[in-house]
Amino acid sequence: MRAPAMLRWAAAALAAAALVAAAPAAAFYLPGVAPNDFQKKDPLLVKVNKLTSTKTQLPYSYYSLPFCKPNTIVDSAENLGEVLRGDRIENSPYVFEMREPKMCQIVCKAKINEKEAKELKEKIEDEYRVNMILDNLPLVVSITRQDRNAVVYQGGYHVGVKGQYAGSKDEKYFIHNHLTFLVKYHKDETTELSRIVGFEVKPYSVNHQFEGTWNDKNTRLTTCDPHANKLVTNSDTPQEAEAGKEIIFTYDVGFEESDIKWASRWDTYLLMTDDQIHWFSIVNSLMIVLFLSGMVAMIMLRTLYRDISRYNQLETEEEAQEETGWKLVHGDVFRPPTNSDLLCVYVGTGVQFFGMLLVTMIFAVLGFLSPSNRGGLMTAMLLTWVLMGLFAGYASSRLYKMFKGSEWKSITLRTAFLFPGIAFGIFFVLNALIWGEKSSGAVPFTTMFALVLLWFGISVPLVFVGSYLGFKQPAIEAPVKTNKIPRQIPEQAWYMNPAFTILIGGILPFGAVFIELFFILTSIWLHQFYYIFGFLFLVFIILIITCAEITIVLCYFQLCSEDYMWWWRSYLTSGSSAIYLFLYAGFYFFTKLQITKFVSGILYFGYMLLASYAFFVLTGTIGFCACFWFTRLIYSSVKID
Repeated sequence: MRAPAMLRWAAAALAAAALVAAAPAAAFYLPGVAPNDFQKKDPLLVKVNKLTSTKTQLPYSYYSLPFCKPNTIVDSAENLGEVLRGDRIENSPYVFEMREPKMCQIVCKAKINEKEAKELKEKIEDEYRVNMILDNLPLVVSITRQDRNAVVYQGGYHVGVKGQYAGSKDEKYFIHNHLTFLVKYHKDETTELSRIVGFEVKPYSVNHQFEGTWNDKNTRLTTCDPHANKLVTNSDTPQEAEAGKEIIFTYDVGFEESDIKWASRWDTYLLMTDDQIHWFSIVNSLMIVLFLSGMVAMIMLRTLYRDISRYNQLETEEEAQEETGWKLVHGDVFRPPTNSDLLCVYVGTGVQFFGMLLVTMIFAVLGFLSPSNRGGLMTAMLLTWVLMGLFAGYASSRLYKMFKGSEWKSITLRTAFLFPGIAFGIFFVLNALIWGEKSSGAVPFTTMFALVLLWFGISVPLVFVGSYLGFKQPAIEAPVKTNKIPRQIPEQAWYMNPAFTILIGGILPFGAVFIELFFILTSIWLHQFYYIFGFLFLVFIILIITCAEITIVLCYFQLCSEDYMWWWRSYLTSGSSAIYLFLYAGFYFFTKLQITKFVSGILYFGYMLLASYAFFVLTGTIGFCACFWFTRLIYSSVKID
């Protein structure tokens, strides 16, 4: 593909992605995400999910705290992504009837012991939130923001709060034991059927009192009595979370008709109040791309055109001896690098990553991975990663054969095990730490076995198939012959020092994505929804172009200074953006997160190290492939005697 054609393709891709990003989310739904219709008085089953905290990042099961339990606890079937996220969806004692408001319903009375009181206090201290689900909609707490005069929603309600009694300096822990639920529904006027479009709660802490003897759910409370028109509207007499205290759990449920259609019910959760920041991010990235594109176009059209014309017009022997610049190293430019096997492995893994991200992102942009499909994104990424093993094997063996390699089975094994082995090792250690904290986020042994089965049963065989097919192909021919004796590389200027150019090369690809990176980190570590895949796809295309262009520019300067060792340098130039990604993750940790636990800190940096390593493999491969195409293009354009 010639340079102008490539630029036209890039422009067309950017235009298409801009349309996707600008378009509102299309309201089409897939099989299995069909709406549920409810008649009046139909039972509505509330499910409970994990307890989460942005302070510890360690999820816990709902029933790890002394909350009311149903007669039998039933686990909901979960997909692979949900288990890896730490979701534990179970039934609850909260059962509503459609469009039947209820007041002061008693769930149970619980007397807490010393251990349970300690657990409650720890969870309140760490600001844990309780997550519930009704008709696949997560429970939210509405908060009015004065500065924007708008309502924002937070997922789940706090287990409790810390506070002091008036006139006292002692800090006490209060549990939220009264929940005022609001179910919003959209009613079909013709059929009288209703669909749930919202699920909100207001939590209160109330030290409940009752008349006479305790008679389970038929007990008459004096602190909450609809007959006496006494309802819970504040937490003025809160319930302490102390050992030996009896806590009465109660709830109200109200129903409110809404104009929101079922197809738009997720819009509230996904409402982006900062679209402008995303557009600013993309404009910022496009400026970098335009600057680099200008440089590449200048090299391609002006410098290279002039160089190639001059080289092809050399007639006399004297002129031939005075060759300078990149043509001078034509006899060494395609000499296999040191550790060429490892380069083949990393390029193959990078191709696998690229394929996984591209396929996943296309599905996400088309709306297949909506947040209503919990764990869908992670499951899709795992499955596409496994299937892309075919391309990993093919790419690594094709490059290996070009380097005159003959042991294709050894290169295949290394491609199949190097990156996944390192990733699995880090994941296993982090999982052991989570397990040590008795968190529900620890991946069970059965799921771990399923992951190993995916790896060994599908991914490894596919890498072998890809390698076999790649090795059967004829070797990629270099456009120029390689000399038997390597030429000496002249002393380089300080600014062409490999370490310096590699570190400089990583700045621009990172600069193109770092604003979007902030939103991705926020969605992962602050438990917010991320569903702006249109923007993300656009940023991904910008990242590809930036990595390719910065590597081509620096590779050209390197060849012009008669340094032909470009293979690894081209990989590391764009791959070094991963260093800046990890440094930014450290900056984000200390400025945006309130993580205090040592284990939580290790988890954060462990997972960010893994993400940075993956980013290195991806960006390095993009840079290498661009440089490989560029060197083949320029050396096939000149006449070499």
